[in-house]
Amino acid sequence: MCKKSLTGITWDHSRGYTPMIATSQRFSEINPEVTIRWEKRSLQEFADQSIVALAGEYDLIVLDHPWIGAAAERQVILPLDEHLPPAFTRELASYSVGSSYSSYTYQGHQWAFPIDAATPVAACRPDLLSRMNLQPPKTYSQLLAMAATGRVILPAIAIDSLMHFYMFCASLGERPFSTDKAVVTGEIGAESLRLLKRLIEKTDPRCFDWNPVKVYEMMAETDEFVYCPFAYGYSNYSRKGYAAHRLNFHDLISLDNHRKLISTLGGTGIAVSSHTAHPDIAMEYIRYISSATCQQTLYFENGGQPAHYLAWTDYYANFKCAGFFKATLPALKRAYLRPRYNGYIDFQDQAGDIVRDYLLKGGPEKETLHQLNNLYHASVS
Repeated sequence: MCKKSLTGITWDHSRGYTPMIATSQRFSEINPEVTIRWEKRSLQEFADQSIVALAGEYDLIVLDHPWIGAAAERQVILPLDEHLPPAFTRELASYSVGSSYSSYTYQGHQWAFPIDAATPVAACRPDLLSRMNLQPPKTYSQLLAMAATGRVILPAIAIDSLMHFYMFCASLGERPFSTDKAVVTGEIGAESLRLLKRLIEKTDPRCFDWNPVKVYEMMAETDEFVYCPFAYGYSNYSRKGYAAHRLNFHDLISLDNHRKLISTLGGTGIAVSSHTAHPDIAMEYIRYISSATCQQTLYFENGGQPAHYLAWTDYYANFKCAGFFKATLPALKRAYLRPRYNGYIDFQDQAGDIVRDYLLKGGPEKETLHQLNNLYHASVS
């Protein structure tokens, strides 16, 4: 028997790594001639590290959808629709959680399959809320009032600050990058910055160094914070025994005019390097891991946060995760899809620092938006 070996790169969290190990182990049991070895990178590296470079080292790549334009135009990953049955790709598209499937569609081809779906949602410590006789806020005004107690936290590192900015823009009625003239119009952009800054000013300043995982660890392992209004959801923290305290997850608050916030789509997809020596085996594995059966069972049971609609509506998955999927599915369905043009990643890498600096230091909103627009124009030139 001729052994065929594949290597893959994913991200360093129980949600990103352990389901890849479990599914690869089972795939190898079904296909004894195949071995798949996974390596992992930090969450920050996941957002920043070049897919173009990774495709030269690994056969399988777990990636974020804003990379699709750069990867596709440089032809470093394979178009899946040219290698897998049309019926299967149509099935995945029909069972997409929100825009998860279409986020990996670019210039008429499907460059990755979604295996993980996520968007910023709200989280709380139900035991602390009960002990303090508090209810989760439903509006922005109520959120500010709770934040004034010092018990509210959110992630505000550069990338998350930018995603929050997008969220407020979309929620105020203008999705970013709607035109090629500006990231967002001046009035909407300025109000979005002010809304975010007003909240951040009432939040522990450590948030500027915390990503969603750090926020959830602090909420689950200490009694400092009772509520997070928006951070990329992690179903792991809603599972019994994963952390010291279980978190409950909810849909987002509304702005005071009753419009629920529209957060920024995240999640991950899996792609196949164009340099792989075994494209046929790689395709069979990603077909396996993205299937409804695997997503609902082995992938989910080993810490994964599926991207298949049947997994999100599955009774067992919701029971194990205190209703995480059912409660947050509405937020996924309306989530804003970021651009994927070749050059967007260059914008995102620097734009987060601009928004974070404004939140830290203040200054005219007009100047912050001017910097963002200059960066945008440079990224598309």
